[in-house]
Amino acid sequence: QLQLVESGGGLAQVGGSLTLSCVASGGSLDDYAIGWYRRAPGKEREVVALISRTARRTDYADSVKGRFTISRDNSKSTVYLHMNNLKNDDTAVYSCGADLTRYAYDPDYIPPFESEIDYWGRGTQVTVFS
Repeated sequence: QLQLVESGGGLAQVGGSLTLSCVASGGSLDDYAIGWYRRAPGKEREVVALISRTARRTDYADSVKGRFTISRDNSKSTVYLHMNNLKNDDTAVYSCGADLTRYAYDPDYIPPFESEIDYWGRGTQVTVFS
């Protein structure tokens, strides 16, 4: 069973940067598309960024386009979320989720729905202050 552990969260000033890591164990990360999601206080969980298992396809929420970059290093079983120009609204618990897409017809498939996620990490807190 795949296990995901996030790290890299913490405090950052508005305009600052953080890089989150999602490390997988118990399976081959390159069998999975990965998404970063976040839940802000009092709000529903929302998708932030997605990356296919091949890394050839990525997708971002409109609110983070141009500021966040998702990447992966399958040799290190790690997916990253590079966050720049942070805003107060980015404050949330960030979690990574894995969707088994090894058998998908399209190797660049990324899950459009959160319900497709098979495994979740516990999350890491990001707090942006002015």
